[in-house]
Amino acid sequence: MNRSRRSRLPVQRVSLLAAAARHVLSLTAVSLAGVAINARADDSAAAASASAASSASTASAAAQNAASNDGTVLPTVNVEAARQALPGDLSPAYAGGQVATGAQVGILGQQKVIDLPFSVTSYTSKLIEDQQAHTLADVVANDPAVRSAYGYGNFSENYIIRGFEVYSDDVALNGLYGITPRQLVATEALERVDIFKGANAFVNGVAPGGSGVGGNINLETKYAADKPLTRVTLEGSASGELGTHVDVGRRFGDNDQFGIRVNQTVEGGETSIDGEKRHTQQTAIALDYRGNKFRVFGDFIYQKQHVSGGRPVVYVTGDSIPTAPSATSNYGQSWSYTSLEDTVGMIRAEYDLSPTWTAYVSGGVRHSDEHGDYASPSYGTDGATTAYRMGTAYKQDAQSGEVGLRGKFDTGPVSHAVNIAALVNRVESKSAYDFGATYSTSLYNTQAAARPAGYYSAGDFDNPGVVSESLMRSVALSDTMGFFGNRFLFTAGVRHQNILENGYAYGTGVQSTAYNESATTPIFGAVYKILPNLSVYANRSESLTEGGTAPSTAANANAILAPYRAKQLEAGIKYDANNYGAALAVYQIKQQVAYTDATTMIYGADGIQRHRGVELSAYGEPMKGLRLIGGVSFIDARLEDTNSGTEDGNHPIGVPAWTANANVEYDLPQLQGVTLMARAIYTSKQYLDEANTMPVAAWTRFDVGARYKTQIAKHDTVFRLMVTNVANRSYWSSALGGYLTEAAPRTAWLSLTTDF
Repeated sequence: MNRSRRSRLPVQRVSLLAAAARHVLSLTAVSLAGVAINARADDSAAAASASAASSASTASAAAQNAASNDGTVLPTVNVEAARQALPGDLSPAYAGGQVATGAQVGILGQQKVIDLPFSVTSYTSKLIEDQQAHTLADVVANDPAVRSAYGYGNFSENYIIRGFEVYSDDVALNGLYGITPRQLVATEALERVDIFKGANAFVNGVAPGGSGVGGNINLETKYAADKPLTRVTLEGSASGELGTHVDVGRRFGDNDQFGIRVNQTVEGGETSIDGEKRHTQQTAIALDYRGNKFRVFGDFIYQKQHVSGGRPVVYVTGDSIPTAPSATSNYGQSWSYTSLEDTVGMIRAEYDLSPTWTAYVSGGVRHSDEHGDYASPSYGTDGATTAYRMGTAYKQDAQSGEVGLRGKFDTGPVSHAVNIAALVNRVESKSAYDFGATYSTSLYNTQAAARPAGYYSAGDFDNPGVVSESLMRSVALSDTMGFFGNRFLFTAGVRHQNILENGYAYGTGVQSTAYNESATTPIFGAVYKILPNLSVYANRSESLTEGGTAPSTAANANAILAPYRAKQLEAGIKYDANNYGAALAVYQIKQQVAYTDATTMIYGADGIQRHRGVELSAYGEPMKGLRLIGGVSFIDARLEDTNSGTEDGNHPIGVPAWTANANVEYDLPQLQGVTLMARAIYTSKQYLDEANTMPVAAWTRFDVGARYKTQIAKHDTVFRLMVTNVANRSYWSSALGGYLTEAAPRTAWLSLTTDF
């Protein structure tokens, strides 16, 4: 949100003597305006603008007095003062506009990446537009340390960061958990996608869905920019999907303090998978007020998605991995579907108590209404394959809120950046389900099967009852201390978290489980700037998830375990050359694993899943017209202290040792406005079972794209083409969760975007 305020010196006809005098006065005005602009680091934006305007006005008046004698035309002199950055502003992007120099980091707020003792990457709306990314999985595909997969038994998207799963339920929106649309997230209303890699219980609190051990994802919505925007996109896929996206932004008021941004998306049709159809509708309205001391942001999002005849995940009950069917084949059934409807409302406010202290409050609500019929095949011994139908009705209501205070002060030579916050998340889920009979099927010659009638049901489909309630409450405090002129930054913090969850029987509503546990997670992080654009860092942090409840077969049946802790040690180096950046990180994460001991029959968190990794990433524009996003990640993931020790040293399910990305964009100098893009994504072998007897083969995917930027009837226009899996390879892309997700076939999208 960078706005330029402009004062223009009038052009008058004057004598040569008067002209010379005017030049001197004009240069003086520019100099004074420059002083005023430099001084705005300690003043408000209004004061800086007033100083520049006053200087320009003085020179203008003097020039007008001298202009009464003659008429020599002199060049126009423009004096510009950029608006002062406000606490709610997003960090600028590197050259090329695809990756940002900073990100929203939970309680710490908006931070420069190079100043953080963590590994963070933020992808921009420009990348989303240029790559025609339709869902969040399309965006995170750019990151060498992140992969995606389908959710358990349905068509939702889950994400894998540092080898640990992040459920779609646990993606944050504008810094808050619990209010992001569930299952599938459309991208058209997103300004940034912030990916935090590593244990993060301190910065964000516990995710309500119970995932996010190895990192988290935060989405930042679009708000009205300083420049008016009316942008229309028409798009279509080679398989028959069509879509429109309208993006309108305006600012109002004497100082453009009021803003409105509206994004409307409608798309649908048959996907590149045979017989699969998807339809998406999203309306996003963002309002904001931007005063000198007080700022408020409001979001309303309505999203409706429907998938019919979707290709499901595959379970393996035999002792071998099936060969992946052809890339476009669909082993689902035409009656299988999911219908997702989400309504989200959110408001955030900030008030500057002083130039160095800001209080903030945010709150949001979400209502989700879902229905579906699912049937995932199970591949058995000798290829015998069966499936059964499961129907669901699911409703969820979530509320989330945070209040906090950020401030800066000095104690002698030491600077302090203090953060205090209290956070609460509440989620209530209502559900009903039924099962249909098992039927025979095939992955390679799938025949249509009649929809099996229900033989068992639980709950009321017309009025699902409450099956679970969760309440997450926490308070956090941190202090980032700066030494040697802030060349060395040390962060210490602590968050106390309470997790309360109650479970209720389907249909009857009788309480069946109760969980109420608390834990305190500390954070220590250090950054040392070897040079202003080169820093080394280290951190010790933790993640936190709800502990398990002992099964009825255990000696301590129904015992409730304390929240599981994942402890992380990480160190790295970051380089920021303004046009491009790079980072190297090494880490270890140890996550507790619970099981029932085969000898004592006691259920406890006695096992360990240990991930040791190295990540290298680079992004930006190292040469004019050449942009890069890429890197490589290595994870040595092992199981330790397993039940009876039979699996000690084995690899966890669905964690590849190597992942790598190489994304290159090049502006053709011979053809102005033409950009070519190529991307390669590699994932090494992973295992479907903890015994490591069923390996899933490594895979490489190639994508290509192009765009042409021009003007048509004086309107900025961009033609875009994006083709993913250009070789149309068939392969299992993920084994996470203990099931197989097949990669999407070759998919080609063409779009036309025009600014009016």
